[in-house]
Order: sequence, then structure tokens, then C-alpha cells
Amino acid sequence: MAIPNNNNASSFFFILMDVPGLEASHCWTAIPVCSIYVLSLLGNITIMYIIKSVPNLHTPMYLFLSMLSTADLGLSASTLPSMAAVFLLGQRKVGAATCFLQLFFIHTFSVIESAVLLAMAFDRCVAIREPLRYATILTTKRVGAIGLAIVIRSVALHLPLPVLLGILQFQLLNALSHSYCVHPDVLRLASSSTLVNSGLGLFIMLSTLGMDAVLILLSYVLILKTVLSIASNIEQLKAFNTCVSHICAVLLFYTPLVSLSMIHRFGKKKLPAQVYMLLSYLHFLIPPMLNPIVYSVKTKEIWARILKLVYPKKH
Repeated sequence: MAIPNNNNASSFFFILMDVPGLEASHCWTAIPVCSIYVLSLLGNITIMYIIKSVPNLHTPMYLFLSMLSTADLGLSASTLPSMAAVFLLGQRKVGAATCFLQLFFIHTFSVIESAVLLAMAFDRCVAIREPLRYATILTTKRVGAIGLAIVIRSVALHLPLPVLLGILQFQLLNALSHSYCVHPDVLRLASSSTLVNSGLGLFIMLSTLGMDAVLILLSYVLILKTVLSIASNIEQLKAFNTCVSHICAVLLFYTPLVSLSMIHRFGKKKLPAQVYMLLSYLHFLIPPMLNPIVYSVKTKEIWARILKLVYPKKH
């Protein structure tokens, strides 16, 4: 892993940001942060365990859901080390190589989650528009190929980021904006030209998150067109109901992301630091915690299995 080309590169580090105004209250801020991580861990592991252990759930929809849970676990694990250091230990220094490695995993798992949400939108689109051909279009082999392509795309696009960051010179004032490392935040502290880094970051964002969002929207336009052509209102509601969980997951993921991106580019100097940090936390912490809850509540098969795990004698 490359490190910044500064005079004292071997000891170069960044300063992570605590919640502004609550720097001395680590014991209190650690409680909600740790609670979110515990809920994320338990929820996503439960979803993955249920899908793996029940053969009837080895269908495209549930296989994609297990991929979403894997991405959520990876995203949580990527932000956990530095956030635990800041909120539990009060340790705010992070080495440059560690910071670059963390931002690689954060952005990689974030793009994986976006791509899985797109795959889930495609799954719902095929299920509603081509119900008779659904099993032949989305075979287990093709679902596996889609998952492999998602991982390869995400890893390949983000591998150059830490390498290019290691070439840059950085300012002596090296305080980041929040308690983990992300590419735009680290790039902001560079004292040498960031043209290549910025161009690559913009290309990755547009070709992954941007394109995924557009294709998800297009999928739902096609779904809506098909559902509205159904004569029976009951059948329309049934078709829409199969998409509710996915729509919630998309909104949980993209709403803070879009808001955060807008603030990065237009509103950072006009808004308090707490707003910026809150949106950042919402994007990286809330979807991994709420996605399992949303899918458990809205999916009868998973909810029934959870009840069976909790109350085995009654089921």
C-alpha cells in the first residue's frame, strides 16, 4: 500500500473527526454507534443464515437479498474500526496506509450494495413483466454470474484509488471531516495536483452509483407500466407489494448519498459540520441496520423463519 510522499512519510497520519461539540462524551456517543453495529451484525447474519438453511429460499430474489446482507456486513465492517477507535477509545489518529485501505473497502462495498440493488430491481422487473419466463431467465447460474460481475466491477474500479492517493503530497493540517476515511475527504487535504484523482473519482461515481440509480429508475418505470396495465386492482396491489421492501432499501441507500454528494459540492461551507456528519452516518450506518428489518417485516417467509428461531416450541 502506497503512502503519501511527504518528508516524514513513514509517520504521516490523518486526524479523524469526532462529533462536533461532543468530543469529551465518548461514553455517550459510543452507545448509539455500538447499538447500530450490533443490530446490523445480528440482522444481516440472521437473514443470511435463514436463506442458506432453507432450500425453498434458494431463489433469485432471496439470493440477491443474501448478497445485499453481505454488502451491508462489509460496509459495516469497513467503517467499524476507525469509529470504534474514535468513540470508544478516543483515538483519532489513523496512519495514511490504513486510511487509504479503509476508503478502498468503504467505497467498494458501497458500490457493491448499489449494484445489488440494481440486480434486485432487475429481478422484480423480470418477475412482473415476464412471470412465465422468470425461472428460465434468472437461473441460479446467472444469479451467481451477476454476483461475481458485481464484485469484479467494484474491486477493479477502486483499486487505483489508494495507489494514486499515495503519490500525492498532503497538507500538514490533516484533519478529516468525520470518523472514517472517504476519497473526497482525503483528497481535499492534498497540497499537490488532484486532477487525475478527482477525474477518476468522478468517473467511478457516475459509472457506478449514477448509472445504477438511472437503471433502477428505468426498471421501476417498466414495472409501473406493466402493473397499470393489469385490470384487477387486487393483482396490481399484489404486484406492487412485492416491490415495497426493495423501494425502501433503495431510498435508505440513495437519499443520504445524494444529499451528501450535494453538500460536498455546493453546501459544505454554508451548513454546520453536524449536518454533514449526520448525513454521512445515515448513508453508511443506517441501511445496514434497517435493511434486514424492512425485509423481515415485509417478507412473510423470512418473518416466519425468524419467529421459528425465536419461539421454536410454538412453530
